[in-house]
Amino acid sequence: MSTIRAREPGWADVLEDHAAEWTTARRLVGQLGACEAAALAFCRLLERWARGDAYPSTAGARDAALRHAADRAETALAGLDHPLDRYLLELESDRAEGRSWYGGPGAGELLEWEPVLKRAGVGANPTRVAQAYLELAVLVRALQGLADMARIDSVPDRSSLWAGLFDLRENLERAEADLRALAA
Repeated sequence: MSTIRAREPGWADVLEDHAAEWTTARRLVGQLGACEAAALAFCRLLERWARGDAYPSTAGARDAALRHAADRAETALAGLDHPLDRYLLELESDRAEGRSWYGGPGAGELLEWEPVLKRAGVGANPTRVAQAYLELAVLVRALQGLADMARIDSVPDRSSLWAGLFDLRENLERAEADLRALAA
């Protein structure tokens, strides 16, 4: 399903190139794009607070901003279930199991969020915030890693792509529950 591209390849191209059905790939790419945007918004909001940037200007508005970012991310992740499940079913790797193509959280992503939330005047559960942040940061980094592999023409084989997407799905299911609780 290769096409001529006038731009640098990215993670979406890898998914499209390995897809059995173009429509399934397009649905997955669209929803993963929404997940990536929502994850970046959620993580950047928290990172601003960790740097001491008190935006929005009131504690109540910051609390609402966190709930909104969590709701947006949870909604995007909830919409990922069907397209990702369908893509994995169609991908059907040629080997029993490949290796996942992304790593776990890095040291920079392991932050203690309780003092940050307290300083921001946000009453959210710091454990849930930490877990959601980690899983969303891993999602963003995994997609970036897949895009980097596409740029250097070193994409994972079908088995490894399947394994990585399967692992992401499992991790994001846990994040979805934390985000739902944070958005409430």
